[in-house]
Amino acid sequence: MSDPRPGRWAHMAAADVIRRVVEPDGAGLRFRRRPASPPVIVVEDRFLTGTLNLRALEFPYVLEFLRCRFELPPDLRQAKLAGLEFRDCWLPGLQAKNMRCDNDLVLVSSTVDGAPVDLVDTHIEGSLNLTGSKIGNHTGRALLADRLVLAGALLANNVVARGEIRMPGLRAGGNVNFSGAVLDNADGYALNGYGMQVGGNLLCGIDVTTGARFSSTGWLFLPATRVESDFSLRGAELNHGDTTGVDITGDPGFDVTATLIADRLRVEGNLELDRGLRSNGTLRIVNGVIGGSLRLSSADIDVSGEQEPPWPHRALHLDGTQVSGDFDARSMRLAGQARMVDVSISGNLMLDGANLRNPESDVVLGRRCGVGGNLDGRFVEAAGCLSFQGAKIGANMDLRGTRLVEPGKNMRTGDVSPSVDIRAATIGRDLILAAGHRPFAAHGGVRMHRAEIGREANFDGAILGSGLGGTALNAHGMVALELVLTVGQAPRGRVTLRHARCASLADNEKFWDGTGRIDLEDFRYEALAVPIDLKDDKKVRTRLRWLRNSMQGHYSPGPYDQLAAVFRATGNEEHAATVLIEKHRWRYVALADGMRVLWPGVRLWSWLQRSMVGYGYRPTRALVWLLVVLVLGSVWFALRGEPNEINSDDTLIWNPVLYTLDLIVPIIDFGNKNRWQAPGASQWVATGLIATGWILATTAAAGLTRMLRRN
Repeated sequence: MSDPRPGRWAHMAAADVIRRVVEPDGAGLRFRRRPASPPVIVVEDRFLTGTLNLRALEFPYVLEFLRCRFELPPDLRQAKLAGLEFRDCWLPGLQAKNMRCDNDLVLVSSTVDGAPVDLVDTHIEGSLNLTGSKIGNHTGRALLADRLVLAGALLANNVVARGEIRMPGLRAGGNVNFSGAVLDNADGYALNGYGMQVGGNLLCGIDVTTGARFSSTGWLFLPATRVESDFSLRGAELNHGDTTGVDITGDPGFDVTATLIADRLRVEGNLELDRGLRSNGTLRIVNGVIGGSLRLSSADIDVSGEQEPPWPHRALHLDGTQVSGDFDARSMRLAGQARMVDVSISGNLMLDGANLRNPESDVVLGRRCGVGGNLDGRFVEAAGCLSFQGAKIGANMDLRGTRLVEPGKNMRTGDVSPSVDIRAATIGRDLILAAGHRPFAAHGGVRMHRAEIGREANFDGAILGSGLGGTALNAHGMVALELVLTVGQAPRGRVTLRHARCASLADNEKFWDGTGRIDLEDFRYEALAVPIDLKDDKKVRTRLRWLRNSMQGHYSPGPYDQLAAVFRATGNEEHAATVLIEKHRWRYVALADGMRVLWPGVRLWSWLQRSMVGYGYRPTRALVWLLVVLVLGSVWFALRGEPNEINSDDTLIWNPVLYTLDLIVPIIDFGNKNRWQAPGASQWVATGLIATGWILATTAAAGLTRMLRRN
């Protein structure tokens, strides 16, 4: 840093500042007294040669240096001063370790170049004011303030620091304000505030006076920091340092490209990382506690490094953090993963309008995440997967109009990964994966295995799958009160509803016309959202066609039994019988397909049962067939005339109707078939009538058995 206004000072020995306190000669020194305050010694426009040495002295004066230059760093170690102020000065360093200051320590609009400003273990009863100063040296540390104690605030607005600002263990009674500051230490820590305690706000945002952004290059290292009010990085620009050669093999959880490291951070108010904050590295807050809200709206976090994906670095790392208010990330832009495992949010998680990119991997990893209110992710643009396995959401999960692409593949199985994964999640009210002013689209499908939804799972207008293979919807074991499957286009992939449960089912033809098979084994629903009228046979036939299309050539009885149970529950026995007849029809088709030799007999038997008694669900058909056979047989024998009489001793009169009836009714003997013998062709007709009677009797008995068992 250059010397400001070189050569414009009158020279003065630094020792004269102390010597002339008793006998001031007016040459650059003057006393100024405020009411009820210590005397003030003012030094203006001087080049102080030698060392200003107040080491271990008790100096009951306030020292003010205005527009001065120091040849050597002032030595104030172990001193006890009434106050100290440097304005528009140039210093080669400042040694103030273990100093005690009864008022403010001011270093405003000044330049420190050479040795660092050393305030280790210093106690200041007022505030430390570094506003507008430039601090830097060649040792890598600009400010040393370990265990600095401030009764007031730390004001470092618009500071420019080249090197590390080091203040672990800082105790400040008021605000710590770095708004508009520029901290540059690419080789390490830009700000090391491990274990700081801030009695007011910690501000690292935009300066309200100059409008300058806070900017840092290097790590903001704030683990175990405690802030009694808000911590603000609004509008800040955070850059990671030089990470080449950094070895992290011993700590896989370490984020080498981090710009903010604040594990175990405790903020009693809000944590504000919003309003245009930009970071090219990870924001890491693991196991933090935030008493208010966490705000990331309109933030831009990009760890891609302008490289092609996949990106190995996390953009957000918030594992185990507790947020007592809302998590507001609306309109956030993210390139990298947002890792939120075991995060607890008492309010709402808001992602509306966010642009999230971590292609072929999890863009949000929120396993076991807890949200007390709503999870709102409406109209999100996401490349990657939203993973909320085992999450607990108190109210709604609303991803209306969200578009998820580039899900990637499972490395173990090779299957396409789900775009939305809410396995074993619990949602208190509604799951909304529906269309808004545009469709909800999940190219990798949705996995909600064993999810529990308190009210409605809504897929109205949704686009599931992308033709890349894999699963469009996996709702195995899902439980919901209402299930809405009125999708916007046919699912492109497998659909699993095995063991799922709902009270009401709403669907449409597109859902049943997907490219993959629909697994409906043990899928239970109590009613259709749009009931089928008792007289509307066409809709029943349409729904049976949907069922058959969904199975894609495979036979499964469960879906037919379930649909029949729904019809029976509404008193619609006729339609229930229609469904069960269709079930048995395809059952015999499946049996015939599995037999190499006997399949014609199976198909014939199936046709006979279906046509004669409707597999037992239409037993009245047997009576119709009996009447038809009776009429045909009676006509035949009437036209052929009286057959041969077997026993002339009988006095039975020939009756073709009774003779035919005796032939077609098995077991019971009316005495006609043993009295007469039909010759020629009539003999074959009689044999056919006997066989037909047995077939009708056995099929009718089977139907009656099913009816009795049902009842």
